[in-house]
Amino acid sequence: MRVQLVRAWPGRCETTEVEVPEGACVGDALRATGWRCEPPFVGLAIFGQRADASTRLQDGDRVELLRPLQLDPKEARRRRAEARKRTD
Repeated sequence: MRVQLVRAWPGRCETTEVEVPEGACVGDALRATGWRCEPPFVGLAIFGQRADASTRLQDGDRVELLRPLQLDPKEARRRRAEARKRTD
């Protein structure tokens, strides 16, 4: 199976593909790349759905290494709305 792994930082993204055997899990894919889920990365996802190292993979999956949110999405929307009010 081929799976893609993605990790990103502000202004930079790294993507790689690895070949793993049938029945492989996220941890196997991470080991194949030499990547680890350690700071600044705090979580894992497959196509945006929460996963962990034992989550089984399917051919074509995209494993994402996640960083913590810098700002709560609701608060970000509030700030944008306030900024628009000030400019109108």
